Amino acid sequence: MTSSASRLAGRTALITGSSRGIGRAVAVNFAQEGATVLINARRNDKEAEAALQACRQAARKAGHPDSGHRIIEADVSSSADVDRMFAEATRTGPLHILVNNAGVQALTPGDGDDNTELERILAVNLLGAAYCARAAIRHFLSRPGGGVVINTSSVHEAIPKPGFLAYSMSKGGLGNLTRTLALEFADRGIRINSVGPGAILTSINDSWRGDPDARASVESHIPMGYAATPEAIAPVFTFLASDEAAYVTGQTLYVDGGLTLYGDFKENWSS
Repeated sequence: MTSSASRLAGRTALITGSSRGIGRAVAVNFAQEGATVLINARRNDKEAEAALQACRQAARKAGHPDSGHRIIEADVSSSADVDRMFAEATRTGPLHILVNNAGVQALTPGDGDDNTELERILAVNLLGAAYCARAAIRHFLSRPGGGVVINTSSVHEAIPKPGFLAYSMSKGGLGNLTRTLALEFADRGIRINSVGPGAILTSINDSWRGDPDARASVESHIPMGYAATPEAIAPVFTFLASDEAAYVTGQTLYVDGGLTLYGDFKENWSS
């Protein structure tokens, strides 16, 4: 059986933080498109195993082999763990795609003094992405064919998020990491882009996604009027990983229901 969904056939993709949420949805979409998926999680737990089985099922359903998909444990905030993860990822063949998706969020007020939390968020969201991107680029340069890096950013790459200083810093930095690396390696067959999600129904938004009143309040600020599922935005990652985006690099593609349009300006109160 030949699948019509084969944009990533023959390619291997490593997706950090892919046991749940956006990362899992991207992993499943990649498997459906023919990629061999390497699921990264800090530990091989029930969520990681469920994500692996979902990838295998998606591959089978689309007519692709379901072998090769596997879990690689690693903490991306540790450079030693990242080096070990990439050694494992490339043990049986080349890696073609990296998705830097691992991320955490917590309150870090601008007048706070919890340096441990601030450093933890930056270590995972920004330094972890840098460690992984550099390791991927070294691998891409070691063999012909180039490669692709996709970073999971946020609308808060561009929009401030008061009270969440570390998260805002990490996503702003991720935008410049994307552009800097894209420019540095644009002529070496390596493309680096970001996806900037808006309000997505994942566990990072547990403070409102399960509360009808809180969710309605959030959605009232979204020009399109609703929060998206991870599955709704995963195809954007697939597009950027595929040859359809062969001439796209250094960009952040916001997938946000219009949040970055600054919806408060829909009514002309400023003129």
